[in-house]
Amino acid sequence: MQYLLLIYDNEERWSQGYAVAELGEYRAFGKEFAEAIEGGHALQPTRAAATVRVRDGKRLTMDGPFAETKEQLGGYYLVEARDREEAVDIAAKIPGARFGSIEVRPIMTFS
Repeated sequence: MQYLLLIYDNEERWSQGYAVAELGEYRAFGKEFAEAIEGGHALQPTRAAATVRVRDGKRLTMDGPFAETKEQLGGYYLVEARDREEAVDIAAKIPGARFGSIEVRPIMTFS
C-alpha cells in the first residue's frame, strides 16, 4: 500500500538551506529506504505558495498557505509499505521528525 509521508517543520529553520550534516542524513535515509521510496521532493518556502478557491464561480487566490501554523509543509516522500505500522516506522527515520512532525497518510485508490 502507498503512503504519503508529509514533513512539517518550522520553515525558518530550513529556509536558508539545510546544514551539510542534515543533508547527509537525508541522503542516508534515501539509501536505506530506496526500495520503499516511490517519489518525494522538498518544497519551496511558503512565501512562494498560493492558495486557490473557487466560490460562486469566481476564483479567489491568496499568497501563501491558508493556515497560520508554527510548522509548515516542507516536503514529502511517497512510499510503499505493507501496512500503517511499517509506514510509521519509515516516517520515524526521516531526519526532520526530530525537529517537526511527519504526517503518515494512506493513499486512496479508486477502481
